Amino acid sequence: MFGDLMGMMGKLQEAQKKVEETKLRLDTVLIDEQSSDGLFKVTITANRKVKSVEIDDILLEDKEQLEDYFVLVMNKAIEKATAINDAELGAAAKDGMPDIPGMDMFK
Repeated sequence: MFGDLMGMMGKLQEAQKKVEETKLRLDTVLIDEQSSDGLFKVTITANRKVKSVEIDDILLEDKEQLEDYFVLVMNKAIEKATAINDAELGAAAKDGMPDIPGMDMFK
């Protein structure tokens, strides 16, 4: 019984390590998003950290339009980053989880 428990604890620690490694790797995965006309561009990591923003000079003339572009493009980038983040972290957690009866939430 204790051997099984120790084995499960080891697998849980291994899963935690894989998740942490995946989080670090996701800092290097870049998502580029832009407006349909290319006037506003953003690059964020899969951990949703903004790396760069490019704004065409024409957008600087209209504050309200710039704000609209910012919200739309950032939201699209964040949605993509979140999907990648969830998929990668879910896979890392599932891969290292021990088989515990009744705990099939990751399957």
